[in-house]
Amino acid sequence: MAMDRDGAMHPRLTVLTHPLVQHKLTIMRRRETSTGEFRALAREVSLLMAYELTRDLPIQNVPIDTPLEPMMAPAIAGKKLCIVSILRAGDGIAAGMLDLVPSARVGHVGLYRDPVTHRPVEYYLKLPEDVAERLVIVVDPMLATGHSAAAALDRLRRAGCTNMRFACLLAAPEGLKVLGEAHPDVEVFTCAVDRALDEHAYIRPGLGDAGDRLFGTK
Repeated sequence: MAMDRDGAMHPRLTVLTHPLVQHKLTIMRRRETSTGEFRALAREVSLLMAYELTRDLPIQNVPIDTPLEPMMAPAIAGKKLCIVSILRAGDGIAAGMLDLVPSARVGHVGLYRDPVTHRPVEYYLKLPEDVAERLVIVVDPMLATGHSAAAALDRLRRAGCTNMRFACLLAAPEGLKVLGEAHPDVEVFTCAVDRALDEHAYIRPGLGDAGDRLFGTK
């Protein structure tokens, strides 16, 4: 999958530039795209993102029997990854990734953004018991201020996680800066870096409120 790396906003940023990713993202941005279309496209784009995010998973040769003969064949080594969704909108991204990696474990971090301070407040946490032993992919459709993503990664570090990546559909330069300062070692994967945040901390030009568009709540 074609991709660009831009260290100016985050030391470990990857922007996925595959034509299918970009085309589907454009349809998602359109005001007239329905809830059903938006949800399906988010799932498709997330699957494509997962392909890139899992490119370097370790593999080992294991014995199997084909219909014709035994052989040593490559399989993913060690424990499978864990996808951690930042509620609620992260579930729209996790679903597509699970289509590609159905055996992955799933965790949830519930965060909401205080409307005045724009700071995250945690209200829910549920993680696999062995999450610290897995590659953890944290997902949220939007990286806006960066505070929710940073708070989720902080919480996972306190749970013992050391191998983490963050994936989003869209990122703002402000959020990338915050995340880069808080977690410079965490790789960030996104489909686009938009212009800036507005006075309400929405990404511009963006695609609107991802949660509302995924679940039809507006």
